[in-house]
Amino acid sequence: MQMPPSGDPSYLDGQFLVAMPGMADERFARAVIYVCAHSADGAMGIIVNKPVSDLSMPDLLLQLDVAQEADAIRLRERVGHMPVLMGGPVEGRRGFVLHTDDFHIAQSTLIIDDGICLTATVEILRAIASGAGPASAVLALGYAGWQAGQLESEIMANGWLNCPADPALIFNTDLDAKYERALRGIGIDPAMLSGSVGRA
Repeated sequence: MQMPPSGDPSYLDGQFLVAMPGMADERFARAVIYVCAHSADGAMGIIVNKPVSDLSMPDLLLQLDVAQEADAIRLRERVGHMPVLMGGPVEGRRGFVLHTDDFHIAQSTLIIDDGICLTATVEILRAIASGAGPASAVLALGYAGWQAGQLESEIMANGWLNCPADPALIFNTDLDAKYERALRGIGIDPAMLSGSVGRA
């Protein structure tokens, strides 16, 4: 997963991938993915609209011993609104935090685009638990990954739409609305999309 941002405009770093209605892989049905790294070697992104069921951020911080039970009430006030996302099928037990660029850990934080960063260390969770973390953040367990050329092939086969990412959408806690909002953001009425994939 050590792919630095490419900086090449032909790559999709910092963009959204929005699953087409005909997406064959159920894990990605109606997914909105923020692309963190994309290069000739492959791609990596975080699904930003699928929650992990029955797991809250305060509970996770307590389970990981990042915070103590005595802090539970304060945690619920501080991070109770922050969803825990199913970031993708790869390394599903590892945490990845997408966050605003007002927080940075040397050698650990990847600056992606448009004020969005990715950090995958326990230090950011400690900072969030103590109230010293970034202004906005989402925690994802796992990520979506593609081998060299795989994402490009899926886009050519009409599996994904890509568009500029909207930071407000990444951090919005209304997960159910993100898919339709992402489509509307690129001028597509979700009701007009066909469930079948085809080529003109």
